[in-house]
Amino acid sequence: MNYTIAVIPGDGIGPEVMEETKKVLEAVGRKFGHQFAFQTVLAGGAAIDAFGECLPQNTIDVAKSADAVLLGAVGGPKWDALPGEQRPEKALLRLRKELGLYANIRPAKVFSDLADASPLRPEIIGKGLDIVIVRELTGGIYFGKRGHVETEFGEAAYDVEQYSVGEIRRISRTAFEMARKRRGIVSSVDKANVLESSRLWRKTVNEVAEDYPDVTLNHFYVDNASMQLIRDPRQFDVILTSNLFGDILSDEASQITGSIGMLPSASLTDGNFGMYEPVHGSAPDIAGTGKANPLATILSAAMMLRYTLNLPEEADAIENAVDRFLAAGFRTADLSGGAPDALSTKETGDRVAAMI
Repeated sequence: MNYTIAVIPGDGIGPEVMEETKKVLEAVGRKFGHQFAFQTVLAGGAAIDAFGECLPQNTIDVAKSADAVLLGAVGGPKWDALPGEQRPEKALLRLRKELGLYANIRPAKVFSDLADASPLRPEIIGKGLDIVIVRELTGGIYFGKRGHVETEFGEAAYDVEQYSVGEIRRISRTAFEMARKRRGIVSSVDKANVLESSRLWRKTVNEVAEDYPDVTLNHFYVDNASMQLIRDPRQFDVILTSNLFGDILSDEASQITGSIGMLPSASLTDGNFGMYEPVHGSAPDIAGTGKANPLATILSAAMMLRYTLNLPEEADAIENAVDRFLAAGFRTADLSGGAPDALSTKETGDRVAAMI
């Protein structure tokens, strides 16, 4: 089969980890008889430098015509002084909106060979951790009305948190469908004791749950959920939540794993078209040094094979190769604690590709 992948290397370490991911996908193609055509386009700071804007129309057009999108990372201090609407990170928000990517899927997994990297005690982590956070991505406070007004205390600013039943219903179904393929537990996170938007969220999630009698539904206030993630993370299976709360909780969960360089993510729409990217940022301080860990981007490509291209065996091949890589004792700089035998970005890509 032939597949067209829109590749957005982005900024900082993005181009480096993307090269190794393409190398692994080409190894998958050779093994399983697929051809991946990579169409490289720019977004973020690289696009600002080249075209004067963070998201050129050509990037949107190529992404829409591709079978899936792979993204490295965007942003960096070089562009921090730009106004909010012109910053590299704005490209991500616009891409999600333009592509209709309303469901962010972020696994938080403690690999057994990296369990000692977690900041939590061994008795809390147990034999491992496997949580998936399903975050609504195109609604809520990030896309609500905003502005400035004058008050008796001076200038004030506001951002509106707003959700419709339709938006809540579709992200809820994504979470329940995922739970059916896992341990069958959905934990919905809101602030229904205070926020009207959260009360509608909880009401709608309860209605959707009626169609999934085989899935257990729990409700958590966001402050309790953040505490429970530290106290007893193994109680969670699929966490369902809004854009703002999901942004915060997914970063917390990534730190629990102790290896942010290992965590992939997917942003999906109806029909499972998606954009796939690592959880880590652009890490400009190590760009060009060969120290970047490409495994999160490589695992994002595995999610792409599984969710968008419907190639589960090929996805398994990548994930199993990463497992063997870790079991063999290979480590990148971020996983080795600065050990002199840490593998470079390129060496890591070479070894994982060879293990496919």
